[in-house]
Amino acid sequence: MNHHVLLSYFPKITPQRYQTMIAYFKTVKKIWNAEIVELTQAGLPENVAHEFLAWRDKLSSKRIEENLKKENIKTTSLDEEDYPKLLKQITDPPLTLFYKGKLPNENQPKLAIIGTRKHSAYAKQSCEELTEELSKQGLVIVSGLAFGIDGIAHKSTLKTKGITLAVLGSGIDEKSISPQSHLGLARDIIQNHGAVITEYPPGTPGSKYSFPARNRIVAGMSLGTLVIEAPERSGSLITTRLALECNREVFAIPHQINTKLGVGNNALLKMGATLTTCADDILDELNLTSLKTEENKKDISLPPNQKLIFNTLSREPKNIEFIIKESELPSQQVISELTLMEMKGIVKHSGGMNYIIHN
Repeated sequence: MNHHVLLSYFPKITPQRYQTMIAYFKTVKKIWNAEIVELTQAGLPENVAHEFLAWRDKLSSKRIEENLKKENIKTTSLDEEDYPKLLKQITDPPLTLFYKGKLPNENQPKLAIIGTRKHSAYAKQSCEELTEELSKQGLVIVSGLAFGIDGIAHKSTLKTKGITLAVLGSGIDEKSISPQSHLGLARDIIQNHGAVITEYPPGTPGSKYSFPARNRIVAGMSLGTLVIEAPERSGSLITTRLALECNREVFAIPHQINTKLGVGNNALLKMGATLTTCADDILDELNLTSLKTEENKKDISLPPNQKLIFNTLSREPKNIEFIIKESELPSQQVISELTLMEMKGIVKHSGGMNYIIHN
């Protein structure tokens, strides 16, 4: 079995320690077979070296292999061809990636989409619209399967039949996936040609250390990172910093100056992040203009009453009371026509009896 995979099961061999040891031993096989004197000479603390040797002697590679097969988990390591090339370029790439599903082709451009768990309605709408358009253009959407913006980005990609990757801060066996309420979403991602990815072996629970650590994989796999919404102190800003350290592009949508949820975004824009109001802002900055397709123009040859309703709407949510007042149609008729228009994909219900024109 690949020694990178086996080594990944020992939690105290961090990417930093691995780099120190590989510089000394040159091959992973030599690290694996080393004894206490060599390990300490290579820079491993003596107590950790003793712990590693005791752990190695008890390890059953056959049991690991059987467990991975049972969970349908595949692996790719730093020394293998299918390990993501962009991720290899960061300062501390994972020794091994454990994944379920299918890793995308290297030629498929990837974009990270991140944001806060407790988001505004504006952020939800912006995330849905941008993600759907970018996914339609062929970008692979990378996010973290967390509540809030992460989940919206994954679901919006699936809605367009696009490919999305979820990077976890826990094991990806079904018992370890975190949050557990997103287990169904993880399955949907896998079934729709995407992948659920982690650097942690099966059975590893998420922790306050592992979730921030996985952000470097989200940023490292991607050409750029789009921040949808980030308060002043937000985990999303950690990912953004990591993206900048990897020399990757950072994009941010603008927010009103009087909202706390958008303080991080507006600060990023002040520091030089690319202001993003549409998918083309990202495609242009990443030199992916060849992906652009002509927009499918909607047929707005609508029946008279639907035309009246359509003319009251925009991409800004409008409440049904406003629509009734502006269209001067009876309330029941407005509700009925909006239902028909939503079924046709002309309008979209954005929550709280508010409607917008669907992209």
